[in-house]
Amino acid sequence: MIGRRSHPLPLEDIQGNLLRGYGYPLAAYLFVRVDDAVAGRALLGELAGEVTTAEPWGHGKPRTTLNVALTYPGLAALGTAPAVLDSFPEAFREGMAARAEQLGDAGDSAPEHWEPGLGTGEAHILLNVHALQTELLGGRLRRLRERLERPGLALVHEQQAAVLPFGREHFGFSDGFAQPAIEGGTSPALPGQGVPEMLGRWRSLRPGEFVHGHRDEEDELPAAPAAPLDRNGSYLVYRKIHQHVARFRDYIRAAARTFPGGDEELLAAKIVGRWRDGTPLALSPAHPDPEIVHDPRRINNFRYGGDPDGMRCPLGAHIRRTNPRDALGWGGQLSRRHRIVRRGMPYGPPLAADAGDDDVERGLIFACYQSSLERGFETIQRAWVIDGNAFGLGADKDVLLSDADEQGKMTIQGRPPYFLAPQTRLVTTRGGEYLFQPGIAALRALGTGSAG
Repeated sequence: MIGRRSHPLPLEDIQGNLLRGYGYPLAAYLFVRVDDAVAGRALLGELAGEVTTAEPWGHGKPRTTLNVALTYPGLAALGTAPAVLDSFPEAFREGMAARAEQLGDAGDSAPEHWEPGLGTGEAHILLNVHALQTELLGGRLRRLRERLERPGLALVHEQQAAVLPFGREHFGFSDGFAQPAIEGGTSPALPGQGVPEMLGRWRSLRPGEFVHGHRDEEDELPAAPAAPLDRNGSYLVYRKIHQHVARFRDYIRAAARTFPGGDEELLAAKIVGRWRDGTPLALSPAHPDPEIVHDPRRINNFRYGGDPDGMRCPLGAHIRRTNPRDALGWGGQLSRRHRIVRRGMPYGPPLAADAGDDDVERGLIFACYQSSLERGFETIQRAWVIDGNAFGLGADKDVLLSDADEQGKMTIQGRPPYFLAPQTRLVTTRGGEYLFQPGIAALRALGTGSAG
C-alpha cells in the first residue's frame, strides 16, 4: 500500500508481551477462577498498575514482568455488560474446547483429557509472569498467590516454564525466528519478518493485524469488542502441548533407514523446514550454516517462490505450512492476513539423548497474539496444519502436529520423492484457552466495573 501513513502506537496502553519478546529464561501461568465479581474486579484494579507495558525499558529489563488476560467466562464472571459480551466474536465466546474438533484436538488431545482447570469454563483470569531468576519468579508468585487468598477467588491451574539449558525446544530445534515485524512496534524490523515486496524488499505489517483500534493490512480497523474494551487489546491463544520426545527420536531413526542416504539430521530438517540450529533449508538445503544463523538479517530473509516444487524445502514442511510467505502465490498477499505473534516457552526437563520414554511431562507452552482468532491461529491450525489443500497436498497433515494416521503421509520432494508414512502422534494437547488481553485503560475499566 504505497503512500499509507503510519501512526505511533500508544505503547503505554498496550501490554508489553504483545509487541516485545521479553527474552526471559523463566515464566509462569496462573489461571484464576472468579466466584465473586467484586473480588475479581478488585484484583484487576490492584494489578492494573503493575502490568508491564510496551513502553521502552529505560534502565534495563525489570526483574519480573506481569501480564493479564481474560477468558469469555471470566469477563462474564466480572459482571461485564451483556452488550459488551455480545460484541465478542463467536470463536472467543465459544472457547477453544468447544472448537476442538475443527482444531484437530481429538483422541488423547480431546478436551475430556485436558488437565484440570483448562477448557472447563473455570479459568477466568490468566496472570502471566516472566522472571530473570528462579528466586525472583518464586517471590513474585508468592505475592500473587497471597492476593488470591481471599473469598471469591481460586487458583485453578498453574504452569511453570523455562528455557532449556541448550537453548532449543525439546525436539532439539532452535525456535522463535520468524516473528512478524509490526509498524510502530518495539522491535527492529528485519528482512523476512514482514510482507515480501518487489526487488527482495520486505515491509512491516500494519499493527491492526495484532492490536485492536489500529489500521490493518486492508487499511481498516479490525473488528473489536465494544467500548471500553475496543482499543489496544488483542486475542491470546494459550495451548499446553506435550512433546513425545523419545517417540520423535524413534520415528526419525526408523524412517531414516529407508530415507535416501539414511541421514537422520537431513530427514528431521525436511520435516521442520530448518536444520536444528535454525538454518532454513530454503537458504542452505545441504547442511547447516552457522554464518546464516548468526546473521539476523539473513536468518529469515528467504521466500519460497524460487522453490515452487519443494526441492529445497518440502511443500509440507512445518515452517512452510505455518508461515507460507509467498508459497501460496500472489507474492505473499494470501498469507499476510494470517500472521501471529508467538510467545511460547518450553516446560519440563530435557530428556537425555540416550533415554527412552520416562513418562515425565515436557513440551511447549504455545502462546500467540492476533486481532482475529479466526484469521490468525484458527486459519493456520485448521487450513494449513491439519489440511494440506492450500499447498496441493490433499489430506496430508503437518507431521509435527498431526494425530496418528495410518493413511497419512508427508511427501518429501526429490528425484524420486520420498514418502514418510504412516504418521504418528508426536505431540498431545494437554489443554488450552482463548483469552482477551485488554489494553491498560480497558483493564482499569474492568477493575472499576465501568465495563459492566
